[in-house]
Amino acid sequence: MAGEDSAGREKAIKIGDRIEMKKQYLISPGPTPVPEEALLEMAKAIMHHRTPQFSSIFAECSAGLQELYKTSQPVLMLASSGTGAMEASIVNLFSPGETVLVVNAGKFGERWGKISETFGLKVEWLNVPWGQAVSPSAVAEALNRNPKIAAVLVQGSETSTTVAHPIMELAKLTHDKDTLIIVDGITSVGVVDMPMDGWGIDVLLTGSQKALMLPPGLAFIALSEKAWKKSKTVKQPKFYFDLARELKNQKEKTTAYTPAVSLICGLRKILEMLFAEGLENTYKRHDILARSVRAGTAALGLAPLAPDSPANSATGVFVPKGVDGGKLVKDLRDNYGVTFAGGQDDLKGKIIRIAHLGYFDTFDMITAISSIEMALAKHGHPVRMGEGVAAAQAVLNARYI
Repeated sequence: MAGEDSAGREKAIKIGDRIEMKKQYLISPGPTPVPEEALLEMAKAIMHHRTPQFSSIFAECSAGLQELYKTSQPVLMLASSGTGAMEASIVNLFSPGETVLVVNAGKFGERWGKISETFGLKVEWLNVPWGQAVSPSAVAEALNRNPKIAAVLVQGSETSTTVAHPIMELAKLTHDKDTLIIVDGITSVGVVDMPMDGWGIDVLLTGSQKALMLPPGLAFIALSEKAWKKSKTVKQPKFYFDLARELKNQKEKTTAYTPAVSLICGLRKILEMLFAEGLENTYKRHDILARSVRAGTAALGLAPLAPDSPANSATGVFVPKGVDGGKLVKDLRDNYGVTFAGGQDDLKGKIIRIAHLGYFDTFDMITAISSIEMALAKHGHPVRMGEGVAAAQAVLNARYI
């Protein structure tokens, strides 16, 4: 047996040595925990991807994704992270020189703009203070001011600031226009009801490592009829992310290039689990878990990052004055065994982000709140132990009454 010393070097461990037993809890907004049922599916012997056996699994996943998206359009599976699906939407739908409106309310809104500029698009930035949702009226004003805007690019929920954007209202603004609405649903698909066809979303994408409870490596993207029509006019170099080529292949229950076979096998199990729970129940579970974390952190006096439009995927709160958020998150991970996410850019060292999307349930939230209580006390912030936990429990216990 071997372990590591403080410098990371391996050292011998003798029988009889005392080793602290410590479970690890992953409560970050991605990657998220993976259910054992999916892990077991992915641990099975690999199969070839050009076989009837894999095509059958692929077809089941395709149908399940359409049900999840609530769309009649194909939901394409890509072997990439969610950012790959973001790039795919840009290179397939816009020619260099076209203008897009980017809702920039955090790191991932900013990413929309950077990808767009990389491929020669003109970006009109709609900057929103971090922690606030975009106003539909601000989007409407921008569209009226510049009729050449080809699309609105937005997040369903901005993971870096734990804020939810009003997608249904935004989609109404583009419904009767040539303008597309493209939604990064990476931390909203599977968390809240977001019916693609019912709301008139033109492009909806997500990734495997969030509410779909899988390891990173799969991205999913669906285009409306309006978007597919627009894609036929585009002059933009593309190869791996050629969605027309993928569509042709995936209609034949296969992929243009080598798929992430094991992940797709796990996806079939995940979709089975989601539909067994029932999507409405899944959305209710996420809502209760989110409200419990908000209640628990509020009881500890932690100010919310997104007070007016909080996402059901994760909750961001400011750490108390005098507490270094970076050191707090590191201590929670390394010494308490609980992994959260901290802040980025101007929020670095100022916030902690607590996930409640995907494979989470009641007592994961209790663990989250109780560990924060303990760590805050260690870092010098006065805490009445159990106060945050009790507030969270009051919300969570409604599930059992």
